[in-house]
Amino acid sequence: MSTLQDLELHWSSLRRAWRVRHVRRGAYGTGLITLGSLTPAYLPQNSPWWRMLRVLHFTGTPARIVGTLLVMAGLMLLVDAWFRMRPGAQPDGEAVAYVNLKHWAVLAIWGAPFLLAPPIFSHDAYSYAAQGWLIHNGINPYHGNVMLLPGAFADQVAWVWRRTPAPYGPLSLQMQHLIVDACRFDPYVSALAMRIPALIGVVLIGLLVPRIAVLLRTDPAEAAWMATLNPVLVIDFIGGAHNDALMVGLLVAGLWLAFRASWTWLLSAVLIGAAAAIKQPAILAAYALPLIPRAWASWRWRELLVTVLRVLVSFAISIATFAGITRLTGLGWGWLDAVDVPGMVVTVSPSTIIGQSGQLLVNMLGLDPSGHTVIRYARTSGMVIAVLLIATFALTIARRRPITFLAWSFLAVALCSPALHSWYVLWGGVLLPLTRPSQRMVRSAVWATVVLLSYAAINLAYRNSVSAVDAFNPAVALGVTAVAVFGWQLHLHERSTDARRRLRSRHRP
Repeated sequence: MSTLQDLELHWSSLRRAWRVRHVRRGAYGTGLITLGSLTPAYLPQNSPWWRMLRVLHFTGTPARIVGTLLVMAGLMLLVDAWFRMRPGAQPDGEAVAYVNLKHWAVLAIWGAPFLLAPPIFSHDAYSYAAQGWLIHNGINPYHGNVMLLPGAFADQVAWVWRRTPAPYGPLSLQMQHLIVDACRFDPYVSALAMRIPALIGVVLIGLLVPRIAVLLRTDPAEAAWMATLNPVLVIDFIGGAHNDALMVGLLVAGLWLAFRASWTWLLSAVLIGAAAAIKQPAILAAYALPLIPRAWASWRWRELLVTVLRVLVSFAISIATFAGITRLTGLGWGWLDAVDVPGMVVTVSPSTIIGQSGQLLVNMLGLDPSGHTVIRYARTSGMVIAVLLIATFALTIARRRPITFLAWSFLAVALCSPALHSWYVLWGGVLLPLTRPSQRMVRSAVWATVVLLSYAAINLAYRNSVSAVDAFNPAVALGVTAVAVFGWQLHLHERSTDARRRLRSRHRP
């Protein structure tokens, strides 16, 4: 098939997808989120958008309220579209339109409005640009911070990250450097261009997750819906331009390659090493790779020896790839001293919430002069729990279900870490539909998606409030209202899903 025929086929898939009303509804949702992102909550003061907003006198309380309203309305439309796109969720009269629907086309349509939008719900892309600017000027981001070069790049970065070293892998930092150079040192354009590697990751996820599902004999449509069309992925990986997208994309590519032949896991280990050079947690996948073509059959010493040797070879190749990239970039291993940087902000991490609650009680009783001992122990306990869970999964689940091991282990790392962000949950969330999840687990994943979006809505509304102490600010009220609507949407979705399940069970022979 010629290139022209391929393009016509892809264009036809996009047109077919656009004709489906729920696809259009999701696109309208991301379009409204894009418009609402032009708001004081997430625009740095030196953003070029501010000049236009000031000319329009759209920077005060009305702008904050309108921006919040647009984002909340967009989130509601996107969530509703996602629920209605679930396989089997359509009435019989509409089901035909979904038979030949390409999920990559839906993802492309939903993500398109974000391509020229400022970073959505996060300032991390501005930090990436500032770190690339540091490298251009001969400063290692592992040993310095963006405030060593005051100016437009540093001014875009969220204040909490301005004096911290970079925690990312060396390949991620070097890509940031190349992007800044390619954008001719324009701070805002450089931040926007950080979407390029993120989009590469999203393309890999969108194309390969359904293919892996077929290889595992699971439903590719359900996998695509749960992973690639998930609103959290659309918003955080495309809208937020997080480097986690490329890490997960390379990881998924490595897993797919490991299924191709009995020896291709060796090449997969190279991809996992590159993924870890983007963000370090990917190295965990090196354990699973040799177990994909050859399961760990028994505890007999010969079988155990062969399995251990294969796992050691996988780790050796991945670590050697990581070390080679580190050597080529010349940035060194300074990220080891910055592993605690993500935990410097208060998030909804369970260990941090427990630690903060306990610390508050201890401080009231005057039992801890340092003011952070309980938090420190709670966070350490969370990481210990994660290590124990991963070790247990490695010796049990991974033997015959390596993908399940990876999904659960990444979720354990995300949930037990000192910092929890919605894009961390995607590390394991993208793989979760490949594990043959039970209905209860699918329901939990859907609930988690809505909870994470609700947190983002409340966070945006709080940032957009005129006064941080004004609990009755209209923007905050809109955020609370949006959360209530998300809950109602989820209730309706669960009720209709249960009704369809009961109907199918009655007609089952």
